Amino acid sequence: MLKLMYITNQPEVAQIAEAAGVDRIFVDMEFIGKDARQKDLDTVKCHHTVQDVVNVKRAVTKAEVLVRVNPIHDALSDYPPSEEEINAVLAAGADVIMLPFFKTAEEVRSFVRLVNGRTKTMLLLETPEAVECIDEILTVEGVDEVHIGLNDLSLGYGMSFMFELLADGTVERLCLKLRKKGVSYGFGGIATIGRGMLPSEYIIKEHYRLGSTCAILSRSFCDATKIQDLDEIKATFLNGVREIRALERECEQHSKFFFENERDVVRLVDRICKGMSDGNK
Repeated sequence: MLKLMYITNQPEVAQIAEAAGVDRIFVDMEFIGKDARQKDLDTVKCHHTVQDVVNVKRAVTKAEVLVRVNPIHDALSDYPPSEEEINAVLAAGADVIMLPFFKTAEEVRSFVRLVNGRTKTMLLLETPEAVECIDEILTVEGVDEVHIGLNDLSLGYGMSFMFELLADGTVERLCLKLRKKGVSYGFGGIATIGRGMLPSEYIIKEHYRLGSTCAILSRSFCDATKIQDLDEIKATFLNGVREIRALERECEQHSKFFFENERDVVRLVDRICKGMSDGNK
């Protein structure tokens, strides 16, 4: 089944997510350049810290702790260079380190060299430049997983809706390349079953059709920054994960609907994009 990931720096929420069956708790330390490129969008900008990694690691027992660091960078006025950042995250207990917003194979080589086999590595493929040189990137030894980031990648291509990349075949082409190289991969995020502009059940079926192994539970699955009642958060996770797993079992047993689902995704995305275009006129 899909490895489910959830972004939080709250230890009590991490424990709830883990108990519900979430496989990875995602601590998000990326901030360099993110605010500028997503300034007009209602996206998650966390600014988590190394101490958050420590706190979450102490809180969970089974779930892996995944940490998104900043893109490869030199020392900034108030922030250490990539080497120090990665060393600090490793010392804090990260089980997986994710490199975001890279554009070249050389950045990937630097990242792998800095991690130096001390934990798992994941690339967040989210720039058109990285897509263009994906074949060279996949020659770099030491990359364990790749996640295709639909939000920034769609922005890079000037698209209005991130799942256009799913409908136009971009995600499928990348998945095929990753599969041939034997690299585990995932893409995008999923909401609660039945929710989202493109309902999450269509996205989950595409994960199975394309051989994906992981997905992020999006803010629309559970926005724990806005819910004060931990019992409500617990119920949301238990019910939401249970519904996702039930659909996954259906996917495993009935692969015949995959091609119908692909056609439906293209049709729904086209309708959504036309609606967005008409709304902007």
